[in-house]
Amino acid sequence: MPFEISSRVLDGPVLAVRCMAHAGPVRTALYQNHLEEGATMVDFHGFELPIQYSSIRSEHLACRTNAGLFDVSHMGFFTFEGKGVREWLSSVSTQDVSKFAPGRCGYTHFLDNDGRIIDDMIFAVETDDRIHGVPNASMVEVMRNWLNPLLPDDASISLIDRSRGTSILALQGPSAPSIISIIFGRDGYPGRFKCKNIPMNDLGIEGWIQGTGYTGEVGVEIFVDDGDAPDLWRAIMEAGRDFGIVPVGLGARDTLRLEKGYLLSGQDFLWPGLDEPTPEDLPENFLTRGTLESNVPFGLSSDHDFIGRAGMEKRAIQNVRWSGLRCISRGPSPRLGHQVHSSENDDSLIGYITSGAPSPSLGVGIGMAYLDNPETGRVVYIQTSPRRR
Repeated sequence: MPFEISSRVLDGPVLAVRCMAHAGPVRTALYQNHLEEGATMVDFHGFELPIQYSSIRSEHLACRTNAGLFDVSHMGFFTFEGKGVREWLSSVSTQDVSKFAPGRCGYTHFLDNDGRIIDDMIFAVETDDRIHGVPNASMVEVMRNWLNPLLPDDASISLIDRSRGTSILALQGPSAPSIISIIFGRDGYPGRFKCKNIPMNDLGIEGWIQGTGYTGEVGVEIFVDDGDAPDLWRAIMEAGRDFGIVPVGLGARDTLRLEKGYLLSGQDFLWPGLDEPTPEDLPENFLTRGTLESNVPFGLSSDHDFIGRAGMEKRAIQNVRWSGLRCISRGPSPRLGHQVHSSENDDSLIGYITSGAPSPSLGVGIGMAYLDNPETGRVVYIQTSPRRR
């Protein structure tokens, strides 16, 4: 089946659920809110979260055109504090955080000594000496254990794990700024990739708000104490009623990020230090990748030194790049492990799909794949079954 390569899918589902071992799924502070909204709940990374409320398609399109509210409390929440914290964070990640002034947010990767991605993270600079970061759900302990030994020996910088007790609500979509202004006042919306403490408000809620998200839309992520989360959820849903707001589950969150070409930890990259098996439809260690291979330029500042830089550059010599694919003929959507060929010949293998789904916005199948020497606009072929391409 022919597909066209693009730099990212929209600019040019099956949700992978990879759970850690646990005694039982954790219910977030918003669990009752989800039941009230009629959610279908699933176990995701050890958390009981909504996969959908009405349908993945309707939730996806509502977020693209109006607004969607997500519970992302399974994500972690770190605070880094101390003199020189921006310079220190720059030395251990791919982004030059020292260039980000207070009130700004950015995106970065953490690499091991061989240049392989351990995790990615959105960070927010509160002050010169205080930065917040959001590690992925299953990587909180891994990242804490990786970063703690890298802290200065003089204890001038500390890492505080605030994941437990913190709820994270993501309000995404074109109407998000208007809805936030109703809840937190006209100064409530911080601006895209900007951040600040939540202004005084009628709800009496304190916390942190930043203009970030995982959908590619304008929006915010809000960090509050667990006890305040249910009331905040209801207030946002009520304020957003006239704007067409809907609650959104993990299913649409996945298709939204896929359309924008955002990496998913454990799906599009997998650190070998986790000792987790590569999915059976992929070659061994196929998901072991560096930042240049992941093809996410906004996560890399090339004018500073950082852990894993030499290894990252060495890995990139082979010119394998993560690329967006959009179907140009009818047929099934690409899925994890599907082979990508440069022609209809069996000996033309150039890569494998890591993420794929039907695109509600485009009405066709889309996917992301690591490809050998990809060229934007080039037609490639995806083998969706042993006998069909």
